[in-house]
Amino acid sequence: MTNFIVTIEETGETFRCSDQQSLLHGMESLGKKGIPVGCRGGGCGVCKVEVTAGMYRKKAMSREHVSEEDEVGGRLLACRVLPDSDLKLKVLGKMKKNVCCTTNATMATIATIATMAAIVTNAQHASENRVALPNQSST
Repeated sequence: MTNFIVTIEETGETFRCSDQQSLLHGMESLGKKGIPVGCRGGGCGVCKVEVTAGMYRKKAMSREHVSEEDEVGGRLLACRVLPDSDLKLKVLGKMKKNVCCTTNATMATIATIATMAAIVTNAQHASENRVALPNQSST
């Protein structure tokens, strides 16, 4: 069994996936809540991705969700694709909002945390540079 690194282009996140498991199974290791898994058999189309780089094997999947043109273009169902090398992919369809969930609210939260950390760091530096004069307490 060989493990490969799969990169989700939209987020830069990576996960390990063995050559014996589907990309969908590997994606679940990211620990993101709400990844829609559907039927896991290639029939529902929920887990559609576009493989943009790397080698892979594919199992049968529904033509209702993956046309021959899609297949040639690397647009496949993650539940039916097994890696044969490191891969890069884009998440498509219904799964995208749960895997690539960098929303404006998330970005605002990250910015707020970064600002708060900077304020605390500046306060720590300021308190370290204080010098108490004789007969004065440092506050």
